Order: sequence, then structure tokens, then C-alpha cells
Amino acid sequence: MKFVVRGQTYYVEMYGNGQPLLLLHGFTGSCQTWHPFISTWSQHMQCIAIDILGHGRTDAPSAVQRYDIEIVAKDIATLLEQLEIKKAHVLGYSMGGRLALTFAVLYPQYVQTLILESSSPGLKTEKERMKRREEDERLAQFIEKHGVASFVDRWENIPLFSSLQRLPKSVQQRLREERLQHTAIGLANSLRGMGTGAQPSWWGALHQLHMPALLICGEDDEKFCRIASEMVQLLPNGTLIAVPQAGHVVHMEQRERFGTLVQQFVLRGGLLHGD
Repeated sequence: MKFVVRGQTYYVEMYGNGQPLLLLHGFTGSCQTWHPFISTWSQHMQCIAIDILGHGRTDAPSAVQRYDIEIVAKDIATLLEQLEIKKAHVLGYSMGGRLALTFAVLYPQYVQTLILESSSPGLKTEKERMKRREEDERLAQFIEKHGVASFVDRWENIPLFSSLQRLPKSVQQRLREERLQHTAIGLANSLRGMGTGAQPSWWGALHQLHMPALLICGEDDEKFCRIASEMVQLLPNGTLIAVPQAGHVVHMEQRERFGTLVQQFVLRGGLLHGD
């Protein structure tokens, strides 16, 4: 389905009934990220998957400022209003996790529980943010100059995704096809507007988030497990699960475990088995 949200057309997929679960994919992802889980989750929950601005079948505007993570968070609040959803469980992976966290900080009244996979509250210092913005600008220019396919070739081979090589070739190919469906302008501007260096640091806001929060990282992803360990100390109601034999993309590398964790957490209102 398509919804016009504050002047931009968003592509949204909805499945099932029950408690709403809002699904926010990562950079170069789309609603397809969540398709392997929909048949199970939608038996118990209403799954709402969004193509984030600049991705998939959602608009990719040329104005970089439109991609500002706080502006996109406001789009999500507006979309939930249009759908007449007063509260949702919010799950975000990587970039989608940063967006989910931004949404929870700015619009906590909409968030029943928060689930962040391989995500962060941003960078702590302006110096770090500036360095990251410069890196993302170089990457954005590469996408614009060489196109999406050349970028995906490069992106697939960064160390962050090395553990994906363990997956069957057919699964890796599906991921590649999902990444290739985007436009150069959408990905480039997403990096500029919503990149880790462009967003505010939310480290200082974590103590304000009183909803149950589940942080999921892959044990082999040392950087994001370290970030999650720091985050869980600051969240009043946070739980951290480090999933064995998984790197950054837990939902692909340990699909069954991930799917069960999310479903348990949502259906138990923020409690996991054994809590």
C-alpha cells in the first residue's frame, strides 16, 4: 500500500492482526528484509513494514534535508496517526534501529516496546560525527558516480558483512537483489541525511526511555555487542541478547532464533523466557 506522508509517498506492507509491530529495515534494505518472518509473526501480531525514505518503493527526494532522521521519525509518527495506531512495538535493524531509537526518543508515547538489532545511539563526539560525515559523503559520491551495482559490489565486501559468507549462496543472492533495487539518489541522500555522522547522539537520552527495550547483537560482531553492552547499562528497562554464531545481520544468520526472540518479547510485553 502507498500512503502520502507529509508530502512524500511511503510504501507500506501490512499483515495479520493483533498488537502492531512496526518494522524498520537497514541501509540498502526494504520491506523484503522481513518477509521470512511474516508468516509466523502475522499469526500473532499486526506486522507493519515500511520502505524507509530513499529505499525500495518509497520516494527518494532530491533534497538532502528531507532525509534528516528526526524528520523521517516525524513521518513515522504521522503514518501511525493515519493508520490510527496509538502504540506499536518498534523493531529496527542497523540504520532502521537508529531510526527506531530516534522515534522512541522523540515520540515515546507511540512506543510499547523497542527492539534494536545491531544498532547504536550514534557517535558520542562532534569530532567522530564529522569524520563519519566525510566518509559517508565520499561513499555517496561514489554511488552517484558509479551507480548502485558498483556500490553493492563494494558494500557486500566490507568486513561488517564477512560472516554472511557462511550463508547459502541462494540467500546471499536474495540479499544482493534486494540491495540492487534502489536508486543512486535515494541511497546517496540517505547516507547524507540519515547516516551515523548526520544524526544526533542519543547516548544522553537513553536514561529517559522507560519502555521495555531488547538489544540484539551477533556474538561475532564485537563492535556492536560492545555498543549494546554500554547501551543496556543506561536503559532503565533494557535487556541484551548476544546471539551465538552470528555477525551483524542476526536476522539472516540465525533466523529462527531471531524470529523467536522478537515474538516472545512482543507477546510477553517486554519479557523474555526466564525473566
